[in-house]
Amino acid sequence: MNGKKSAELHKNVPPDWYFSSIRSNPFQWLWHTVRFREVSRSIEKVDGKVLDVGSADGVFTKIIRDESGAKEIIGLDVLKSSVDWANKHWKSEKNMSFIVGVSEDLPFRARSFDAVFALEVMEHVIDTSKTIEEIYRVTKKNGYAVFLVPTDSLLFQIIWFIVRKFAWAKIWEDCHLQSFNGKNKLSKHVKKVGFKVEEDRTFWLGMLNLVKARKIK
Repeated sequence: MNGKKSAELHKNVPPDWYFSSIRSNPFQWLWHTVRFREVSRSIEKVDGKVLDVGSADGVFTKIIRDESGAKEIIGLDVLKSSVDWANKHWKSEKNMSFIVGVSEDLPFRARSFDAVFALEVMEHVIDTSKTIEEIYRVTKKNGYAVFLVPTDSLLFQIIWFIVRKFAWAKIWEDCHLQSFNGKNKLSKHVKKVGFKVEEDRTFWLGMLNLVKARKIK
């Protein structure tokens, strides 16, 4: 049920959204270039498997793979169109693959991944607690997870309001289902399931919040 609802909410997102928009839109290029740089600071090398939850067209999945040196990375997304595009576009990358799935019910065994990423995904999910529980479940002991969300600060809300007035951004209307501001901090949710928070920082003038957490049990 969650998968159908989430896919319906995001049905207008083009399958190659990030790949195309970064190349054609200067604002998108700048926004995501800073994201890539900042998240890369928190990526550590792994010798096994990595999961990218909400992988979209795989642009960021490849950066995670390159920075982590993972032997295998799997991208998961609710949109079949994005998954199909990613599998076709990145087919020459033998250790990258993409599947359709929902964050609240990850189709993997417990402790399957050395690292899990959920980058600007948590604000789109229907069940925050279940998603983080699932990420914790599939992360190996001593493995880590990286989460990235908008802070919904006043500056972010102003810019987000303006951006959605442009035709290219209207696809995101009503797609933000969760907010992580005030007392509803992302790190609070992450700690609750058992993760140990190692990083909790903001960037882009306080508009984005990155949390890196370790599974210690």
